Amino acid sequence: MESSRSQQGSTLAGLMENASIQRDGSRLGHGVPIYVKELIAGGFAGALSKTTVAPLERVKILWQTRTAGYHTLGVYQSLNRLSKQEGFLGLYKGNGAGVIRIIPYAALHFMTYERYKSWILSNYPMLGSGPIVDLLAGSAAGGTSVICTYPLDLARTKLAYQVLGTQGSFQDGVKGAHSQTGHNNIKSVLSSAYKEGGVRGLYRGAGPTITGILPYAGLKFYMYESLKLHVPEEHQKSILMRLSCGALAGLFGQTVTYPLDVVKRQMQVGNLENAAHENVRYRNTIDGLRTIVQNQGWRQLFAGVSINYIRIVPSAAISFTTYDMMKAWLGIPPQQRSRSVSAG
Repeated sequence: MESSRSQQGSTLAGLMENASIQRDGSRLGHGVPIYVKELIAGGFAGALSKTTVAPLERVKILWQTRTAGYHTLGVYQSLNRLSKQEGFLGLYKGNGAGVIRIIPYAALHFMTYERYKSWILSNYPMLGSGPIVDLLAGSAAGGTSVICTYPLDLARTKLAYQVLGTQGSFQDGVKGAHSQTGHNNIKSVLSSAYKEGGVRGLYRGAGPTITGILPYAGLKFYMYESLKLHVPEEHQKSILMRLSCGALAGLFGQTVTYPLDVVKRQMQVGNLENAAHENVRYRNTIDGLRTIVQNQGWRQLFAGVSINYIRIVPSAAISFTTYDMMKAWLGIPPQQRSRSVSAG
């Protein structure tokens, strides 16, 4: 009896394992293309990770843009002040725009990464199938997803940058003066940006974003896949292993590219003051880096990096882990397996 039950259990486990790696064995049906499954897995992973760390993300933006009353506070003090001024939902201000952005961004990021990786493996076999392919595919995917979704990132930053004053009116984050033209939703932000600068207005700060995302995305995927190669086979499917590899990958990538993120945020809000109390408009990424160092000090290039470390560890860990688990659940095969299937 025990032997029969054991055999049935082994058979069932085998069927489930086979179902998770077959192209047409997913729960979404036989006719769903692989790239659609990759979009679904990436979008879900991005939305979950972004919402988890939304309060930390908002505090980071307030620090990066030197918002009055926040850039000198610690993490706990900033979160506490936000909750007192704007309530619990204030901690998630801008997260709606962030999630609306991150779903297509993460979906495109992971899907194009898989497509670019497949293309490289098929057309440049001399590169092998190691982490160098992940570096190239990840960089290309990062650039593609940023270009397609950047206006939503701009909207998220502008919404998170506004702080409600004690009288309930919007307060300019840098000057400390009350503004009568606060934005309440994504449409308001995008309409204002378009009226101010046309299509270029919607892509203010895109330069440092693209400059930063190419190495960041590439290094992130490179590190994640490299770390997994050093994990014993019996632990390859461990959730803890994936969380750890994802966290370390995000931590490394963010450290290298963080100053570019600060320049991007300041270009997005577009109304910081220099020592002469004049509006600053950075011409490009290099000009932004130089001006920040001259007027605000080199430490400003790493403003918010501490909270970013706190944020990126769970964010990257949840994102990579959720994506890997969604891939298994949806029946998305590994790239090497995918090539052999298509070749057949």
